[in-house]
Amino acid sequence: MRRLSLSLLTTLLLSCAAMAQDSDPGTIAQVLQAQDRDSHGDLRAVVVLRDGAIVAERYYNGETADTLHDIRSAGKSITALLAGAAVARGQLATTKTVGDYWPEVAGSPAGKVVLDDVLTMRSGLAAFDEDEQSPGNEDKLDAAPDPAAFVRGVPAATKPGSAYRYNSLGAYIAGRVVENASGADLEDYAAKVLFAPLGITRWSWGRDVANHPKGQGNLSLRARDTAKIGQMMLDDGVVGGKRVIDAAWLHAVLAPRVAVGAVDRYADSYGYFWYAKTQEIGGQKIAVYFASGNGGNKIYVIPTRRMVVSVASSAYGKAHGQRRSEDILKAILKADATQM
Repeated sequence: MRRLSLSLLTTLLLSCAAMAQDSDPGTIAQVLQAQDRDSHGDLRAVVVLRDGAIVAERYYNGETADTLHDIRSAGKSITALLAGAAVARGQLATTKTVGDYWPEVAGSPAGKVVLDDVLTMRSGLAAFDEDEQSPGNEDKLDAAPDPAAFVRGVPAATKPGSAYRYNSLGAYIAGRVVENASGADLEDYAAKVLFAPLGITRWSWGRDVANHPKGQGNLSLRARDTAKIGQMMLDDGVVGGKRVIDAAWLHAVLAPRVAVGAVDRYADSYGYFWYAKTQEIGGQKIAVYFASGNGGNKIYVIPTRRMVVSVASSAYGKAHGQRRSEDILKAILKADATQM
């Protein structure tokens, strides 16, 4: 009987310990380590910064710190930063139309849209990436033999500025506008005004058939380098004591210009190609700003925690990618709350 009682007690103690472990958020490093058990095989990297220093990072499924990873539509958020660089240099104004900077499309529905509406996904153009029949669908854009002619031919669907409709066409247009306004190839411009100041030395950027970098995405970066971009956002555009992006522009980029919660479960609002969402962790509301790409690619910026979380994922076209990235973010914030 004594032996049975000890056995029962041991079982109870082990069960309690397991329950405690399940409820314990652990450390941030443990949160990242737990992703080793992810069964999908398409998570690639998570990098966590606080005050600009790496506090935890982990790589998965063959990825390393030197791997270039396609961040997909998170590249749109980079295009927004390049637009800001052009604005700061007096090369661009968001109150002007696309046609003011891109004469080839002047007079078309796209040419008449002001840049503010392009940057907030409110161009009014008949472009919807989730509808294969949409005239401005991203796959049709990619397949177009003449991108400028394609843009000219996309009709209007609604009044510009009246409705949010996520699409890649607008970011492609924004990239072409930045090129024309700056007089530089978009990739060359990025190298000069953004990548070099941040110490980013390696990248790859997909181009269209006319050899223009895709402002809508297909930019490949290392996870540590996307984290650097997030840190620059957190530091109001300053890197190493030098101004890279104007602070007023960053505030404009992150401002909640359009409510999107009704159509996007992972965001509350949209600014200039950047998202925002308030996460509730342990009864505390935490504002999170982020760039987002297909498959769960994220650059999360969390001002109140002085943190940046970069997630690289190859779950392209799969619902679990976005969900997993948000779950990782929440777990990190929960673990961080216990360590503060």
